[in-house]
Amino acid sequence: MSISRLPNPARLVPELGQIGGALFKATGNGSIPQVTIGLVQLRAGQIVGSTYLTVLHTGNLRKAGEDEDRITAVASWRDTSSFTAAERVALALVEAVLTPNPYGERVSDELYAQASEHYDDQALATLAVVIGQVGFFTPLALIGKPVPGVSAAEQWRD
Repeated sequence: MSISRLPNPARLVPELGQIGGALFKATGNGSIPQVTIGLVQLRAGQIVGSTYLTVLHTGNLRKAGEDEDRITAVASWRDTSSFTAAERVALALVEAVLTPNPYGERVSDELYAQASEHYDDQALATLAVVIGQVGFFTPLALIGKPVPGVSAAEQWRD
């Protein structure tokens, strides 16, 4: 079996568990539906090019009972009617935040206004934390290169 390039990061940086727990608690405050969080996390994993994160968040959505067609459509969400207006704006936000824009700001006033139609201030702040949560773990996924679909306990080299 393949293993990660890095030893277990939680052993190297013991505070990682507390940080991850705090982020999980913050994103689970109830202001955003769990399905929306999962869709945003999946799209973030796709955007940053991490197979590990993409497989992880796809699996989480499946475990939550999400429809397979919607999971598959996340990569091309603009071309389908499978998502609610609120989910679409959340997906637009994650793309705007994680994709460089050579022509100006990433999150335009127009996109913010659209998001504000579906989410109150707490929910918007929570969406920002959801995107940041994936962003926080992206370097470990890209540098450490954990094996997609294999639990952390089974793959981290000691």
